[in-house]
Amino acid sequence: MISRILVANRAEIASRVFRTCRTLGIETVAVHSDADADLPYVREADHAVRLPGTAPADTYLRADLILDAARRAGADAIHPGYGFLSENAEFARAVEAAGLTWIGPAPSSIEQMGSKIESKKLMEAAGVPVLTNIDVASATDADLPLIVKASAGGGGRGMRIVRTLADLPGEVDKARAEAESAFGDGTVFVEPYVEHGRHVEVQVLGHRDGVEVFGERDCSIQRRHQKVVEEAPAPLLLELTRRALHDAARAAAAAIDYRGAGTVEFLYDAERDRFFFLEMNTRLQVEHPVTEEVFGVDLVALQIAVAEGRVPESAGDPRGHAIEVRLYAEDPGADYQPQSGRLTTFEIPREPGVRIESGFVTGSEVSTHYDAMLAKVIVHAATREEAARRLRGVLRRSRLHGLVTNRDLLVEVLGYREFLSGEVSTAFLSEAELGSLEGSSVPGTAAQQAVSLFASAMAWVEQAVASRSVQRAIPAGWRNVHSAPQVITFDLAGTELRVGWRQTGASIELVDLYDEVHGVRQVSVEAAPLGWRVVVDHEGVSTTHEVRIVGQRVDVDSPWGHLALTSVPRFVDPADQVASGSLLAPMPGTVVRVAVEAGAQVAAGDPVLVLEAMKMQHTVSAPHAGTVTQVNVHPGTQVAAGEVLAVVETGEDA
Repeated sequence: MISRILVANRAEIASRVFRTCRTLGIETVAVHSDADADLPYVREADHAVRLPGTAPADTYLRADLILDAARRAGADAIHPGYGFLSENAEFARAVEAAGLTWIGPAPSSIEQMGSKIESKKLMEAAGVPVLTNIDVASATDADLPLIVKASAGGGGRGMRIVRTLADLPGEVDKARAEAESAFGDGTVFVEPYVEHGRHVEVQVLGHRDGVEVFGERDCSIQRRHQKVVEEAPAPLLLELTRRALHDAARAAAAAIDYRGAGTVEFLYDAERDRFFFLEMNTRLQVEHPVTEEVFGVDLVALQIAVAEGRVPESAGDPRGHAIEVRLYAEDPGADYQPQSGRLTTFEIPREPGVRIESGFVTGSEVSTHYDAMLAKVIVHAATREEAARRLRGVLRRSRLHGLVTNRDLLVEVLGYREFLSGEVSTAFLSEAELGSLEGSSVPGTAAQQAVSLFASAMAWVEQAVASRSVQRAIPAGWRNVHSAPQVITFDLAGTELRVGWRQTGASIELVDLYDEVHGVRQVSVEAAPLGWRVVVDHEGVSTTHEVRIVGQRVDVDSPWGHLALTSVPRFVDPADQVASGSLLAPMPGTVVRVAVEAGAQVAAGDPVLVLEAMKMQHTVSAPHAGTVTQVNVHPGTQVAAGEVLAVVETGEDA
C-alpha cells in the first residue's frame, strides 16, 4: 500500500492529485521551482522540496532532482501528473529502479506510444485506422492541406498547418525548432490535414484483467492546436460510431498491455463518418474531470489502485453532460498572446454542480516559465444545453483582475449558435465570427459602458477622499458655485475616454461629454470586501457595479461584463514616452531570433524578431514600412514586457 506520494509536477494538477490523496489518507510531497514557491499547491502538501531555479529544464525536467526530493521526503511513490516527465520512459524506469512505485503505465508502454511515427505503425498492425505519413520531398498539390507534427510531443507545440507546397520547408523548420525547444526532440512528420475534423478521444483504464473504457470526450474547440473547451460525452455522434471508437481504443491499449489511465485520441471526419488514430497519451489528461463527472469516478484514485496492484471498479453508465473550459492568461484578440504578472483578483463562484481546478489564487504571480493556464472550470448538468448555460453564467460572474484572460472568448463560444447545436470542429475558432478574436471584446453597449465608466469614476473619487488624512467630509472637486464638470480620463483597450460629472444636490450626475448617454445618476457608493460597490441609476433602472482599484488600474464588474481600465494622468513625464515606431516587447520572454539589422528596409508585417515565452514562439513584426534604425537585443536576451526591442522609422518619423 502506498503511504506517501510525490507529485512530479506543479500548480493545478498537483493540487488535483493532493485532493485525492487526502481522501485516501495518503501523505503528499510537493516539488517547486523558485518561481512557484508561493503557489497554493506548495502549502497544500504535507511536505515540500525546493528545486533551485525557474526554467523547466533546471527544475521539473530534472529527473535526478525529482528522485532526490523523493528520497529526502521519504516518498514511496511518484505521480507524474501531465506534461514535463509524465511520458518519459527513462524517468519511469529510474523511478522503479529507485525502489519507488510509478503511478503510470509500464515504461515499455510509454516508449511504444512515445513516438507518433512508431505508434502509428503499431496501431495499424493492431487494426486501428491511421492516416498515412507524407514524404516532404515527394509531396504534391493533391496532398494539400498538410499538417506538420512533432513526433515526441503534444499540446500543439511543433504543429503547423500547410496549405501551399512553397510554405512546407519553412513550416517544417519552424516545427522542428519549436519541438526541440519544448521536448528536446526535433523529430517531425507530415500527414494529411482534415479541414473540419473533430478531435474525439477515449478514456481507457488498463489493469491486470483487461481494459475498461470510460466513454469519450470531444475536444475539438482548440486554438493553436491546444484544447480550450472539452466535453463528455461527444455530441452528434452515431451510437454505432461511438462503439467503434471505444473498441478501437480498447484494441490500442491491449496491443501494448497498457496499465493505468490513458487516453486514445482520434481525428473524426463527421462528413464521412470515419475516424483515424492520432496518438495515445500514456498519462492523465488535462480534461479528465469531464469524464469523472459523467461517470462518477475518481481517475486519480483508480490510477493509484492499479499502481497498488488492485483491480478497480468497472465503468458504469454515463450520467448527464459535462463541459470544461480552460481559463488562460492570454489575449485572444492579439493572437492569443500569453500574459504574465500578478492576479490582483481571482475569484470564480463555487456553486453546486460547478467544479474548479486551479493552481492560482488572488495575489498569485503568473510567470513566463510555464503554461498560461490559470484554471479549469467544469459544470455537470442533466443536459448539454443546461451545462453550457450554467458554465457561461459562472464565467460571467467571475472576478478576474490584473491580467487579460480568455474569459470573454469562452463566454462567447458557450453561447454561440453552432456550438449549442453541437456543430464543432478543430476549425471552429478560425471560422466563427467572435468579437473576442477581433480585439473587440469590450462588453456591453456604448450606453452600458458609459454607465460602468461613471461608476468607476465615482469609486475613484471615493477612494481619493478616503485616502485623505484631513478634511474627509468635503466632497472631491467641491465647488460653491457651478463650474465646469469634474473630468477623469480612463484608458479602455487603448482608447482614452473622458468621464464628466457634476454634484447636483444630494446626488452626482453624469455630464454627457459624448452626447450618447442620458439620465444617469449615482445612487450610492459604499466600501466592499474588494473595493467599492457603486449603484448607478440609468433611466430608472439601478445597476450594481463592483469596482476595485490597485494603483492606476481600475477593474469594474457589472451584469454586462468586466472592464479593465487605467487612469490616465493629467501630466505625462517625458521620460515615460518612447520614440515613434518603437517595437515593444508584448510580454516577458527570451529573444530566440533576430531577423533584421539596423539600416534594413522592411515592409509592414515583416518579421523583425522572435520571442519565446510560456513554451511558445511569438513573432514581433514591423508595424509599418520603413527603416530599422535600432535593434536593441540579440538571441538569448531576456526582455521585460514593454521593453523597446527595435525601432522602425518611416520617412515621416525621421
